[in-house]
Amino acid sequence: MKAIGYRTPQAITQSDALLDITLPAPVAAGRDLLVEVKAVSVNPVDAKVRKSATPAEGQEYKVLGWDASGIVKAVGPEVTLFQPGDRVWYAGSIARPGSNSELHLVDERIVGHAPESLDFAQAAALPLTAITAWEMLFDRLGVAPGKQPGGKTLLVIGAAGGVGSILVQLAARLTNLTVIGTASRPETQAWVKELGAHHVIDHSRPIAEELRRAGFAAVDYIVGLTQTDAHLAQIIEAIAPQGKFGLIDDPAALDITPFKRKSVSVHWELMFTRSLFGTDDMTGQHRLLNEVAALVDAGLIRSTLAERFGSINAENLRRAHALIESGKSRGKVVLENWG
Repeated sequence: MKAIGYRTPQAITQSDALLDITLPAPVAAGRDLLVEVKAVSVNPVDAKVRKSATPAEGQEYKVLGWDASGIVKAVGPEVTLFQPGDRVWYAGSIARPGSNSELHLVDERIVGHAPESLDFAQAAALPLTAITAWEMLFDRLGVAPGKQPGGKTLLVIGAAGGVGSILVQLAARLTNLTVIGTASRPETQAWVKELGAHHVIDHSRPIAEELRRAGFAAVDYIVGLTQTDAHLAQIIEAIAPQGKFGLIDDPAALDITPFKRKSVSVHWELMFTRSLFGTDDMTGQHRLLNEVAALVDAGLIRSTLAERFGSINAENLRRAHALIESGKSRGKVVLENWG
């Protein structure tokens, strides 16, 4: 089967940073689905792993890729949730070979039925970011869904990126929160507003000052999606007493002691935790993806696909990685079909 991988970590400017390769087709066992991959999207985690991780012992290549959509080709003997021919979407496991391959094995407990209203590219844009945003909002921060009056506020730092693009939608559509997104360029500010943010501020300026200009002395929930270490002092100033702060990125250092004065709780979100540790609630991601699919098909949530980068091959994937690393992407970058 066709696949894309690499032998050693390289800068994306190197021609061998990602290579077109051929690998043996895998066989489904246990609770695995064998998926014929139709589209994949690229996330910051792809670039992060490519720059640091080597192939597993005994393997010549490391294959990346997590977000995927496709068709179930075969199922393992213990599978109960799917059958061959089903259209699926998922974000995979960081502990297994990735979805940048024509055929891919994935545990059924972290796979959902793809939205009927989306094509494969539109569907591939959503799983990893939707899971991350959903788990952050409802599981980590404990926000209650529903539109009952509440008066609480949510600030999303880096709202134009992949996770921010879906987090803004979920919060605006499914909760009573006043949603404030940050973006630094006119086109990304327009994107965040289009997705449902009630207010948009510029994170290239002091965030606390920007909030005050928008009429907010403090906010109840803050989610940091990028450059948390650079924004931390402003987050500490802007968050309300007894507020909640969530983050997904990897600051070089994170001194949360200043939050103590305000009794602020700090919450990490990594959507790979369930699959990495085989937690008892792994099937929660299956149910979550099915619920998001229903919201998409009902017209409440839209795909965050921003750019189609052509066929799934090494050259196009290198271009996608370069864009992600530039920090100038909005929404999601997707590749579809093999060529």
